[in-house]
Amino acid sequence: QVQLVESGGGLVQAGGSLRLTCAASGRTDNLIASAWFRQTPGKGREFVGRTTWSGGTTHYADSVKGRFTCSRDRPNSTMYLQMDNLKPEDTGVYYCAASDLRNGYYYDQLKEYNYWGQGTQVTVSS
Repeated sequence: QVQLVESGGGLVQAGGSLRLTCAASGRTDNLIASAWFRQTPGKGREFVGRTTWSGGTTHYADSVKGRFTCSRDRPNSTMYLQMDNLKPEDTGVYYCAASDLRNGYYYDQLKEYNYWGQGTQVTVSS
């Protein structure tokens, strides 16, 4: 089992930056990937970006490419989402996720993750 605790959300003006942190505990040695998803008003939970746990390879949704950066600190079992040049449409609840499921592919789908944080609100004002 892995537990995830997020922090770092808040209110920011458009064009600003925020960094989200997700602290993992438990059996993190078996993790394959970590990711961030968000739930925006009127939409379901959507993929934002992910990092493979061992090699650190990243993959992003087109809507955030070039503005958001996923990273992880393996020794400290911590994941980060650096968000720059934020836009009002980035407003939503952001969730970190982790997976030790070995049947995933790109690890950009909800079903490929079996551990979830509680979510943190990000609000971008125009």
